[in-house]
Amino acid sequence: MGSYTGYRCVRCGTDYPPGLMFTGCPRCRTDGHPANLEVVIDLDRARASFDPGRLASRPTSMWRYHELLPVDPDAAVTMGEGMTPLVPLPRLGRELGLPNLHAKVEGGNPSWSFKDRLASSAVSVARAMGSRVITGSSSGNAGAATAAYSARAGLPCVMFTTQQFPAAMRVGMAVYGTLLVAMPTIADRWTMVQAGVERLGWFPATIFMVPLVGSNPHGIEGYKTIAFELVEQLGRVPDHVVFPVGAGDAFAGAWKGFREYHELGVTDRLPTMLAAEVFGPLQAALEAGAEDVGKVPWGPTPAISVGLDTSAYQALAVLRASGGAAGSASDDAILAIQQRLAATEGIYAEASSVLSLAALAGMVERGVLDPDATIVAVLTSSGLKDPDTTLAQLPAIPLGEPDLDAVLGLLRDTYGAELPGPVPA
Repeated sequence: MGSYTGYRCVRCGTDYPPGLMFTGCPRCRTDGHPANLEVVIDLDRARASFDPGRLASRPTSMWRYHELLPVDPDAAVTMGEGMTPLVPLPRLGRELGLPNLHAKVEGGNPSWSFKDRLASSAVSVARAMGSRVITGSSSGNAGAATAAYSARAGLPCVMFTTQQFPAAMRVGMAVYGTLLVAMPTIADRWTMVQAGVERLGWFPATIFMVPLVGSNPHGIEGYKTIAFELVEQLGRVPDHVVFPVGAGDAFAGAWKGFREYHELGVTDRLPTMLAAEVFGPLQAALEAGAEDVGKVPWGPTPAISVGLDTSAYQALAVLRASGGAAGSASDDAILAIQQRLAATEGIYAEASSVLSLAALAGMVERGVLDPDATIVAVLTSSGLKDPDTTLAQLPAIPLGEPDLDAVLGLLRDTYGAELPGPVPA
């Protein structure tokens, strides 16, 4: 099982031995403050063979960092996930007043989202531990990724969902041969995952506990590689890293990655972590100095993947440890920046993903980040995961005539486009 030696609670610090622990810290749950566990990696063992200066000779996937992951590379269930592009955003950055803005484009993963990192790590551990069935609860990215990697591992996947989610997401889960079952409510989905775990020994890849603690700790380990890649791609630690945050799995995982690199001596500093939210439960908890994240008013949103009325303690802990901040954005702002990102930089990301960009303007206004700093916004998934939401915001395609002058007039009238003529000889 690689460098994995057990678990540690993210709240109270209690250590637990290796095994199958998916419901968070028993001690904290008993005390009424549920918190997730994190996997403990033997960094001394990792240090013996991990040389960040020799990464170029390794596979271009997240498993190039295998000493810091919970299973050995020969046990990895992989399709080349990770090493996604880090793209400067000069034009959009100028519009936002952020000259050193970059995007980590996670839509480049095999199933088009950052969840491939979680699924690769979780399913690898499941297979190494001898688990026979993978399960989870999702209406989108996590379900598609878990299904894809379960198929890759040759393991059945039972995924619980609801009936209200985009058709592209439905296809993205079902096409991998998933045993897909719709439940009346999200709470029902989680109840069925828990029943499968407790009664039948199924291995859960996703969130299923109430109150919310977060996903499988072994899956969260996969998200550490976002931090490792950012250091490798930038050549240093970014000043600020902003994620769209729901339960905070990737947020907590990336922070753990930055911490481990710092502890290993690979880096000499840590970034400030910023949480982009829809409804603001983390911001409310920070402002109140709360010990836990409470619930806030909730409603429909195009940012469906992170549209939660609460978050997990793990995300709040990251904000406090990194000196970070949380911010939100309106639905209109999310949809507007989705189109601006595509039109100015050529990147089409899911509405939930661009929340990381949409929330930045408010954070600048509040003075919680330096606009001249190096900022990385993580774009968690491709816009093709939910094209219908985008299509509803786009103008109808005009019907033209096969005459160039008529087409030029149509372009002026419809789009306000005055196109340049031929280049002078």
